[in-house]
Amino acid sequence: MKSVEKLLMRHGLEMNDVKMTNDYATIAKLIVAKEVQNDHEIIEVIATCDEVRLYGREGSVDPHMQSLPLVEIDSHVRGITRWFNALGIHTTMSCDGHNKRPAVIYLEKPLTFKQKEMLETIMPASLKMTLSGKRLTITYQNQDDLLDFAEILYQVYKDPSSIDYYAAQTLKRELLQLLSINGQSGNERKIRQYVKAKLNRLMDVLFHDRAGNLLGYRYCGEGPTILLSAHLDTVEAFAKDREIIENGTTLTSSEGILGADDRAGIAIILEVLRKIERTNFRGTIKVAFTVKEEIGCVGSSEMDRSFLEDVDAAIVVDRRNTRDIVTSFAGVESFCPEAYGELFEEAGRKLGMPDWKMVEGGSSDARNYARVGVPTVNLSAGYIWEHTEDEMVDYFGSYETGKLVLGVLGNTELINYSNERKKILI
Repeated sequence: MKSVEKLLMRHGLEMNDVKMTNDYATIAKLIVAKEVQNDHEIIEVIATCDEVRLYGREGSVDPHMQSLPLVEIDSHVRGITRWFNALGIHTTMSCDGHNKRPAVIYLEKPLTFKQKEMLETIMPASLKMTLSGKRLTITYQNQDDLLDFAEILYQVYKDPSSIDYYAAQTLKRELLQLLSINGQSGNERKIRQYVKAKLNRLMDVLFHDRAGNLLGYRYCGEGPTILLSAHLDTVEAFAKDREIIENGTTLTSSEGILGADDRAGIAIILEVLRKIERTNFRGTIKVAFTVKEEIGCVGSSEMDRSFLEDVDAAIVVDRRNTRDIVTSFAGVESFCPEAYGELFEEAGRKLGMPDWKMVEGGSSDARNYARVGVPTVNLSAGYIWEHTEDEMVDYFGSYETGKLVLGVLGNTELINYSNERKKILI
């Protein structure tokens, strides 16, 4: 059973309303007095409320000047409508579709890019948003999912920093899917098929090389060619019938290894590819999802070298912890010039994550890319205690790694670094 406070926010009200002297206060006091238990009861209270002024229709009210007439707004978009307005997305009319068609909200002006990005980030996966000028359509399977969206909007209205938490849920869902598919070293076929199906919608070209690595590229304009890489295999198979246990933002396995090494890296790269268009990156993105990494980085060592010839720099996502930028093997074999690692430290500072730091690391696919002349870093993917039954992953940390990669890709300094490197090579 949801608390009264949570029920209120799902329907366009909050506890503070009871202290006011407007229509919101009248309705909120009725709801609190009746000790409602669920969404159906709160809808009934509002529908039968005859103690507030009727305006004739929702569009008769200027949301800049007056309280929205909640009793005249369809039951399942009251919350969305009020919190849209509270967030500066002013509405003129709305309809919840009456469980027969999509919900529609008419806006005073088209969404800005930031508003659109924010809504896409926090919208539950069960809803789909489409825009046509000032008309915003929300497709749903279960009408109550609209109330879930209102609850999220309220939380963002009260605490804008919570946007990142809701954005991380998309990565978590992807990670859970990846953790349900076996793929120990030498037996990566199923996980490769799954990742390939995801990439079909995100890449221009996809293919397997002779080693079994899944490779591809996506053209995003004139600029540097950047490789994103993670490995498909896990050190051993997942325990049969194991469960994934969620505690806050941490995931663990009920038995055996979790497999976040390197399923977290795969999830991060898929997240980056989905969001790359939101950055100003211009260039080519290549991907390499390698096989047999856990038994000596076999896949990357046997990769067709022609695939790497035009790569200006590489980003591997296969490091434990949440803030490491690995730039060498044990401090004795460099993966990249210091200037390349500094791009990631600087991006972290700009994004409010100043503790991203260059460190030494162990062997990984990054070592093989660097050996053929590709400047490479290996970034933390959010997991710890890999290869043991104690393995866990902080999926919010994984999400922040994706933010870092997007921050670097959107940084013009990456292009400048690439151009300067080419001059040196020439």
